[in-house]
Amino acid sequence: MLSQRAATLYRACRGLSQGLSAVGIHQPRHCNRLAAVLINPKYRCYATEVNDEEDFLQPHAALLRSDLNKVKRIVIKLGSAVITREDECGLALGRLGSIVEQVAELQNQGREMIMVTSGAVAFGKQKLRQEAVLSMSMRQNLNSIESGGRPPTLEPRACAAAGQSGLMSLYDAMFLQYGVKTAQILVTKPDFQNEHSRENLRETISELLKLNIIPIVNANDAVAPPPEPDMDLAGVISVKDNDSLAARLASELNSELLVIMSDVDGLYTAPPGMPDSRLLHTYSPDRDQVIIAGKSRVGTGGMDSKVKAATYALARHCSVVICNGCEENAIVNIVKGKKVGTFFTNAVHKGTPVELQAKKAREGSRKLQALSGMHRAAIVNRLADLLLERQADILAANQQDVQEAFAEGMQQSDMARLYLSEQKLETLATGLRQIGTDSVDAVGKVLQRTQMAEGMVLEKISVPIGVLMVIFESRPDALPQVAALSICSGNGLLLKGGKEAKHSNKILFSLVQEAIEPFAPIDTVALVSRREDIADLLHLNQYIDLVVPRGSEELVTRIQQQSQGIPVLGHSEGICHVYVDQDADLEMALHIVKDSKCDYPAACNSMETLLIHKDHRHSLFFDKMCEMLRLQGVTVHAGPKLGQVLKFGPSLAASMKTEYGSLECAIEIVEDLDEAIEHINKFGSSHTDSIVTNNDESAAKFLKMVDSACVFRNASTRFADGYRFGLGAEVGVSTSRIHARGPVGIEGLLTYKYVLTGTGQAASDFSAGKEKFIHERLPLISD
Repeated sequence: MLSQRAATLYRACRGLSQGLSAVGIHQPRHCNRLAAVLINPKYRCYATEVNDEEDFLQPHAALLRSDLNKVKRIVIKLGSAVITREDECGLALGRLGSIVEQVAELQNQGREMIMVTSGAVAFGKQKLRQEAVLSMSMRQNLNSIESGGRPPTLEPRACAAAGQSGLMSLYDAMFLQYGVKTAQILVTKPDFQNEHSRENLRETISELLKLNIIPIVNANDAVAPPPEPDMDLAGVISVKDNDSLAARLASELNSELLVIMSDVDGLYTAPPGMPDSRLLHTYSPDRDQVIIAGKSRVGTGGMDSKVKAATYALARHCSVVICNGCEENAIVNIVKGKKVGTFFTNAVHKGTPVELQAKKAREGSRKLQALSGMHRAAIVNRLADLLLERQADILAANQQDVQEAFAEGMQQSDMARLYLSEQKLETLATGLRQIGTDSVDAVGKVLQRTQMAEGMVLEKISVPIGVLMVIFESRPDALPQVAALSICSGNGLLLKGGKEAKHSNKILFSLVQEAIEPFAPIDTVALVSRREDIADLLHLNQYIDLVVPRGSEELVTRIQQQSQGIPVLGHSEGICHVYVDQDADLEMALHIVKDSKCDYPAACNSMETLLIHKDHRHSLFFDKMCEMLRLQGVTVHAGPKLGQVLKFGPSLAASMKTEYGSLECAIEIVEDLDEAIEHINKFGSSHTDSIVTNNDESAAKFLKMVDSACVFRNASTRFADGYRFGLGAEVGVSTSRIHARGPVGIEGLLTYKYVLTGTGQAASDFSAGKEKFIHERLPLISD
């Protein structure tokens, strides 16, 4: 029953929320949460609705991992498998020391830490085994050696009695290194069956927490009976092991987080080690199905008991994470909201689970492939029409994104990527129509025909890759471009856009679905809503065939590291160069450099380093170049060689391997063409590099020796673009050397298969000499 003050405040806030709702402001949740915090700040509603007075002051479990950084009272359960050695005799001091350091760190942050620990039996076993060996007679020792050196059998209760004091002494010594004190509490099952004992336990632990002391709780295994197969009665979990003990304790103490640590990473969709087994990063007891992995190597509890304990604690408003105690900084990372172990949640999942999204995209890709090229082109042409028809709605949504980004202090270069305009939409629509026109015959095209033998023809035919997952930055125009390329190439598609463009992406994605619906399932193209889902998708190599991350070097590297058997296509950086040769047309050079740097500084094909032949250093051209960049607002940094010859000049470049992505660049002097090529191959990112020269021999050498996806002569680096290449658009610019390279259009999203048509031949006919191979190249049918 609520106190009179709490009930009065609840009704006041409820009345306020109803008044706000009457005038169109629907936010009762915030009013309820405000009241809860005013009464007792410990009780957090997180993102749940509070519907009645009894529910008003209940502490609610976090619905999202990001909420875990708010928790104050935390119970850490250490399983035997975590803190004991592999021989089960003694403690794994390295792992235990790491856990103690993390718990002490959180305690010193002002959190209330409680530990439920195993280990007394293992600690005592080590001590008693030595005593048992010393007490054996000579004959017993000889018999032990003859039987393979089996150690004497020890009674677990005796081991627990001998190990408890040593275990607590070890904890005391370890925690004192961090200025933290501990206290030991031994409990048994009857202690939880008696209300008076439970009240004493709560009061004792609460008093210790007030004194900034960490209670270390353990079942008194020296007197406890062996585990019983008893049933949980009246919704109360029986204390059968340390898992159930931790769950009961977390419930009794109104803890906000329970971390159950074992020697497994969490819950899996299938037995760990099986090909289709996947770790569940989130688990809802009412929604998900899970394979119980059985017992850990030591201890009385298995994964079944951990799931039951976690479900019990979650139902009593305590968040739970099951994780591997051997993982580095697991506890600290859990509290930071990072994806560690399995997070138990009651959150209602909005949208389609990502595995089902990937599966439906696979099914949709097969139906898309079965369409004619004309039908696929019709989808894209309809999308192009919708971009112009719904132009006002798109720009309104985009303006909302821009305003929110501006309020959050987004950099100007990123804002340029985010912004949409009427001109951008018109250019986008034109590019989509070009994709549709050029791709009618792209899928199913015969690339090569070979007469293998008399009556046998082998054909190499273009086919879709399958399902693509494209992760793109804050560029909403990338969504329809990528969708069009995927549709015309017959590929299913999973899209994950930047949160900065969420409003733009939402409306653009709805247009993609509207365009595709008459011809193929709308699930053929799916929008992934949560960033956390990316890690799960990167494990689904049975559904996803290619990942294309578009963004920073950090993003591409992280995706490459997380991908489990799925190829990653992307470029890590866009460090592009323009080299002004000794024999350059200098007016042309000024024009090309200005466009390369200033046309769109945020683009990955924007010039980042200008290389100038040494003969131009003391010429009027050098002064004109610097003045032109200054007038354009470009901040210039000097390379090492240029910095040595300038007495007064720009600041030195921190690194010659920098992608500025803004009105900023480096300038360096080189001795000759060879040094320019060497510099580009050393500091460039294999994206796009250009030479300005009238010397055919120098140009030929540059174009041959520079190892980049795009190499130009007398042209701006900004031409490295799918639309400008005539591809209509691009999925991204690849700096890889396998499969696709440079701007990736339709052809880069296709692979091939071999189709052999025979007239009853067998391989043995050829080995026996009855048939002979011809291997004659045949003309293509289109020829």
